[in-house]
Amino acid sequence: MSDEKKYSSWEEAVESLRRQPDKLQLVRDCYYDDPLIVAAQRYWQSEEWGAIRSLLAGASGSALDVGAGRGIASYAMARDGFAVTALEPDPSDIVGGGAIRGLAQEAGLNIRVVEEFSERLPFPDGTFDVVFARAVLHHTRDLEGACREFMRVLKPGGRLIAVREHVISRPEDLPKFFEIHPLHHLYGGENAFQLGQYVAALERAGFAASTVLTPWRSPVNFAPYSLSEFQGELAKRISLGIPGMRALLRGLLAVPGVWPMVSRVMEYVDHRPGRLYSFVANKPR
Repeated sequence: MSDEKKYSSWEEAVESLRRQPDKLQLVRDCYYDDPLIVAAQRYWQSEEWGAIRSLLAGASGSALDVGAGRGIASYAMARDGFAVTALEPDPSDIVGGGAIRGLAQEAGLNIRVVEEFSERLPFPDGTFDVVFARAVLHHTRDLEGACREFMRVLKPGGRLIAVREHVISRPEDLPKFFEIHPLHHLYGGENAFQLGQYVAALERAGFAASTVLTPWRSPVNFAPYSLSEFQGELAKRISLGIPGMRALLRGLLAVPGVWPMVSRVMEYVDHRPGRLYSFVANKPR
């Protein structure tokens, strides 16, 4: 089956990936592997979720997981004590609402599933203490409208955490992003905005000044790599195949104080189409 084939649903696309031996690592990195509860536990124990847990510090109560997919983040938040509502428009038993319901039942967690889109949230004003969105904003058909809805359903003082959002430097970079994205050719639906568009959408929705986590500053954006693996991959790419250089560079990056300096430099030179940013913003009290 050709990798260029487009599928009519995301469920079909994921099933196709699972049948391709050379795509199994991608399937695992995206948490599309089964058993789902094992994938969800792996996500809960990941460096990515550990970093997100620190972003949630001080928050408690009710949480809305927007674009919940298979429910890995819903599972993680529920395990960490939140009362979770998972918003997912796809009813699929593999990648949508059905999968989340099955996961919640198997894990013994109370996760409410609502099948709807993020641009029209079927909840009263001021319902949630936290709105969490993993790789959601870049999929929205109306970025500013989605941010307004997040603001509306948050309680005063509530927190929005939007992670792993694709960023492009210029509109002309969008076709290149589509070309290199490993999943876009299967089903479509991917997108990317400029950094200023995300920030402006949050500000226009009324959020207080947002914290922007750049691609080089947070394990949230490194995944599926851990920080150590991410540093190792960077060392590999810049070693140019010179014998011994990779190990030398990796050791240097692990020296205290070196990585923060390197990451600041990389932020200025990194213009990859689709690089990942994350955002934390609060609703004023």
